[in-house]
Amino acid sequence: MSHHKPDPSKSVNLTIDGLPVTVPEGTTILEAARKLGIYIPVLCDHPDLHKRAVCRICVVECDGGGKLKAACANDVWEGVKVVTNSPKIQAIRKTIVELILADHPQDCLTCIRNQKCELQALAIQFGLKELTFPKADVVSRPNIDTNTLVRDMAKCVKCGRCVDVCQEIQGVKAINTAHRSVAYEITTPYDQELIEGPCVYCGQCAAVCPVGAIYENDQTDTVWKAIDDPERHVVVQTAPAVRVALGDEFGLPKGAITTGKMATALRRLGFTKVFDTDWSADVTILEEGNELLHRLKNGGKLPMITSCSPGWINFCEVFYPDLLGHLSTCKSPQQMFGALVKTYYPKISGVDPSKISSVSIMPCTAKKFEAQRPEMNSSGFQDVDVVLTTRELARMIKLAGLDFAMLPETPFDQLMGDSTGAAVIFGTSGGVMEAALRTVYEVVTGEALAPLDLEAVRGHQGLKTVDVDLKGTKVKIMVANGLANARLVMDSIREGKCDATFIEIMCCPGGCVGGGGQPYGNSQIKLQRKDGLYQADQALPIRKSHDNPEVKALYENYLGQPLGEKSHHLLHTHYSSSGKNHWAKAGHQG
Repeated sequence: MSHHKPDPSKSVNLTIDGLPVTVPEGTTILEAARKLGIYIPVLCDHPDLHKRAVCRICVVECDGGGKLKAACANDVWEGVKVVTNSPKIQAIRKTIVELILADHPQDCLTCIRNQKCELQALAIQFGLKELTFPKADVVSRPNIDTNTLVRDMAKCVKCGRCVDVCQEIQGVKAINTAHRSVAYEITTPYDQELIEGPCVYCGQCAAVCPVGAIYENDQTDTVWKAIDDPERHVVVQTAPAVRVALGDEFGLPKGAITTGKMATALRRLGFTKVFDTDWSADVTILEEGNELLHRLKNGGKLPMITSCSPGWINFCEVFYPDLLGHLSTCKSPQQMFGALVKTYYPKISGVDPSKISSVSIMPCTAKKFEAQRPEMNSSGFQDVDVVLTTRELARMIKLAGLDFAMLPETPFDQLMGDSTGAAVIFGTSGGVMEAALRTVYEVVTGEALAPLDLEAVRGHQGLKTVDVDLKGTKVKIMVANGLANARLVMDSIREGKCDATFIEIMCCPGGCVGGGGQPYGNSQIKLQRKDGLYQADQALPIRKSHDNPEVKALYENYLGQPLGEKSHHLLHTHYSSSGKNHWAKAGHQG
């Protein structure tokens, strides 16, 4: 096998199960087999992560002789003859699955990953009816050490995916490995609880876990109880990225825009009012854009960095407390909506705010934590009472027996339901920046940004930098997604090497389309969701936040003006170096 650095411009010829195939140099055996439509089973492999080859379920035979190689971690080489399917290989793979199952709780029917579990799928594929090996005494033991994530390490298959995403993609290092041989385990540093370490609750570990070892704290029962309580006025908001991911749970094409069906489903579930977080995303742009202009005019701290992503906020509090002053003081759209739904909405509707239950549907697990932060009560109540992930909403829809694909499309309710194309692209990396520039450019120059589609900030590259000329006022903008990339940005600021004026940072790879609470997928699916958001932007009649008539009414009838006294009280906040861990522990103890 070649050991030099692969050159993708060169081709490699080989055969797999007797079928010839030509692939670029550097292609793994697994990838080459898939090109031929040959499925090699995997468990530890994930297309967005490093190749670890720890489970060995993907073993194949190369050039005879009985020597087996992991297909996920070995590149092809010229002339190799690969066998993926033989009695010997099938027996080895089946034995590996049986060994894993022998040390795994047998509670599939009550597991949150039932029918979505990669280990369960392998057991079905190999037709396992009974286990050859003695069953270990393993009992499921969920540990809800935050109100955000649940760890059930009895179900851990030691694939290491969560370690890779936490350490390499996010750079947080809240999860690690410990010990060797039979004592080997996935754990936290010093076996501490998540609230005691640097975990930022992004949920990327849950997004890549193949089984039910890490998952979101399901709060659907709380929402059902609120809906069933005749004394409660239950209002729901839906984040931009949810509408292009929810369809995954119901067999719709990846990235399908399900906005109307989602609104119908929420009404049929029993929510009193169905509103849209996109509306408050438009509000966020007016507040954040004017804050940027205020800093530019008055010598404020630059670069200013977006504050929409709660996982990113947690990361900044933990690792860069000395740079918190660079954060925009704007709350996230979720929290702006929460504050306004218990102040502005009651003023207009006459509903008693003490009777309102505020629910949000988010692509994000960190949003659960954000809603519990003690400063998020500027309405006089907890602004957002319950946060559900996209996956949790899908469970509610299935429990209610709704055929989601067949539902008619209906609009959001008025007052807090109209939004613009600028708001819907909040769900993907670069979207907040593009939305902000559509407004800031027009405020500064008096002319509309042309074209509105700012291609330079689009795409899921980890870091993007663009120079923008505001008719003589030149600003450098930067866009980052994934916390390892955020670390690069923050290090450059700390070292005085960053000359950007305005920076967008999203915690999750790809932005909210790849949030920790979204239906399970990979980077290719995230790109399809991104495309869905840009299609939704193009289809909307209004594409600039400051043109939203419902937002204009908000300022005319209630707030007065962006950055005004009432806006500062309801829509802005500050973060603290004591931040994430201090508040998490307080909530845990409570």
